[in-house]
Amino acid sequence: MSFDIIVLGAGIIGVSTALHLQARGRSVCLVDKAEPGEGTSFGNAGLIERSSVIPYSFPRQVSAVAKYALNRSSAMRYDPLYLLKIAPWLFRYWRESSPERLAIAAKAMLPLVEASVTEHDALVQQAGCADLIRGRGWIEAYRSQPALDKAIAELADIESYGLRFEVLDRAKLRALEPGLGDAVQGGIHWLDPKTVTDPAGLVKAYAGLFEARQGKFAKGDATSLRQEGEGWTVETADGPATAKNVVVALGPQSSLIFRKLGYRIPLGIKRGHHMHYTMEEGADLGHSLVDAEAGYVLSPMTRGIRLTTGIEFASPAAPANTIQLDKAERFARQILPLGARLDKKPWLGLRPCLPDMRPVIGAAPRHSGLWFNFGHAHHGLTLGPVSGRLLAELMTGEKPFVDPAPYTAARFG
Repeated sequence: MSFDIIVLGAGIIGVSTALHLQARGRSVCLVDKAEPGEGTSFGNAGLIERSSVIPYSFPRQVSAVAKYALNRSSAMRYDPLYLLKIAPWLFRYWRESSPERLAIAAKAMLPLVEASVTEHDALVQQAGCADLIRGRGWIEAYRSQPALDKAIAELADIESYGLRFEVLDRAKLRALEPGLGDAVQGGIHWLDPKTVTDPAGLVKAYAGLFEARQGKFAKGDATSLRQEGEGWTVETADGPATAKNVVVALGPQSSLIFRKLGYRIPLGIKRGHHMHYTMEEGADLGHSLVDAEAGYVLSPMTRGIRLTTGIEFASPAAPANTIQLDKAERFARQILPLGARLDKKPWLGLRPCLPDMRPVIGAAPRHSGLWFNFGHAHHGLTLGPVSGRLLAELMTGEKPFVDPAPYTAARFG
């Protein structure tokens, strides 16, 4: 099987990249060991996060670091032995989170974030899956009035971004979400983002559009990739696929390829879990809701209410656990009448993160025809279509809609 381009990885990043390349007249083979949307893209809070203009940084306040160091937080958990193993990466992340460097990261990410909703809108319309999208924004909820007052005061820092939001006191919040309990004092309703009721279903719909346009999806092992002459070959269940260009869009598994080829890109992993719940009879949740002080997300999904945990630093190979989920669930039941768990065990996902808080998008520095698109951290779902567009523009010689320099792999040497 011969193609113009092979895309390794059928998550939201890989599928979106394949669609944008296909739209520019390239023949594309999309390769994954599983069905589209079954990896990291399967489990997330379902936010197309237009309002997330400041990247998730390492806490710099002594009080915050001390709180997390106790390892009792529902927002962040760590395995002490694993923390020692990744200490150099964490130090680099901490250093990149200084106010000056965080400002650089925010500026670099802004064009991608700004275009995230419109790029999704285009693919949603083409794939005919508008039923999976809600345009209600999401709610950032606060349990204590001092924390809410602090969040409101900090809104002035992002005024220049032109984001739409509404501050909700207790009465306004109850009007939007009558089912919330008294533990919540108020919140901020972010109006620009959209939410997805089935993230895996959205990826599958995009993949269906790709195949309907004569794109080839093949199951295969990305680690079989090899360079042959002026091209690349990967083994699939349908036979060897060859192409002059190959895109590595394997999310947390991208290191299986780039390390083998000699690239020392500091890709770290933040784990996250989710669980679905029923609601007590007569109760409802109309908006995705972030418990800002407890650090988890409640999202209305097709399957039920999805609780998505915060960050866990533990070995990617370790099995899923309920440690952080159990803590978050206790907090969640204080604000929402959740019913029974619907899943036999928690789903575990791996968020691929780089210490400077921006992905790698672009050509590999030392291999002709090798391209990267990974490391989107907490915002893979948000940035899939827009980063796919940027890479497609670079690969086909179009003028990119944004300066790609901040995302180059060469920044790591």
